[in-house]
Amino acid sequence: MHANAKLTPRSRAEMITDVQRHGLTLREAAASRSVSEKTARRWFARVRADGLAEGVCERSCVPKHQPRRTSPRLEAHVLRLRHQRRSYAQIVMLVPVSKATVWRILKRHGLNLLKALDPAPPPVVRYEREQPGELIHLDVKKLGRFLRPGVRGTGNRADRNEGAGVEALHVAIDDHSRLGFACVHQDEKIPSVVNALQQTVSFFAFHRIKVDAVLTDNGVSYRSHAFADACHALGIKHRFTRPYRPQTNGKAERFIQTLTREWAYACCYPSSRHRNACLPYYLLDYNHARPHSALHQATPFSRSPLYADNVSRHYS
Repeated sequence: MHANAKLTPRSRAEMITDVQRHGLTLREAAASRSVSEKTARRWFARVRADGLAEGVCERSCVPKHQPRRTSPRLEAHVLRLRHQRRSYAQIVMLVPVSKATVWRILKRHGLNLLKALDPAPPPVVRYEREQPGELIHLDVKKLGRFLRPGVRGTGNRADRNEGAGVEALHVAIDDHSRLGFACVHQDEKIPSVVNALQQTVSFFAFHRIKVDAVLTDNGVSYRSHAFADACHALGIKHRFTRPYRPQTNGKAERFIQTLTREWAYACCYPSSRHRNACLPYYLLDYNHARPHSALHQATPFSRSPLYADNVSRHYS
């Protein structure tokens, strides 16, 4: 129904009721709703033929008789060829119909795209730990280092930072509370990864969360003996994701997307040093003020023990 329609199914029913029960003429009922008498007569005839419930509803504009429509046998042949993953050009060579007809047939059956023939993906298995600190997701994201705004900030391809190199953003996010932490190091080698782990444990300890286990990918630094020794010294279990299965560490991957969109590439920083200086302020906003969709629009800090202690102390 278009935006400027003067009659809706409800107003049509009221117009017919005015004629049948209240004694208005078709001209008077049509004038009360700013339509012509011809329109009112057409809807009155439909209601008399089909009843009030069906007569006031919209009808399909498809003709009842279509003598030139593709035969069911030919249509079934097109569908069989499509299920063999034939392209439009191949089907046209084998069936005496035009490419437009093939498209209409496949569109009607939802097979106009080849991906419709693929099996349905398995359902997504979502999980969440019961307590903060039970599992912390760790990951690393490379970020470009720059001394002045580059092409991504200015849009000018001539603005480049040749030889500036890259630095590593180490992220950590709690599986239950979604409390996030991130720090920037010069690289993603073993000393940097171990240092980031120690900073992560200190950050969660500040929020009265004890880290029981961490989940990482199968990177060389995470597989090192130094990282295993650091986890053992901190009393942390180390778990790995399945190979070639980044969905296992999806919370960290999604946290990285949020960081890059809302912090790293949110504005044109004068340099990477200025960008890194803004990271603590963004994390403060992310954990304490930004609503999280997975938490029903609550903040990650609202699930931390420190928040619960402050609330109980305030109301006690």
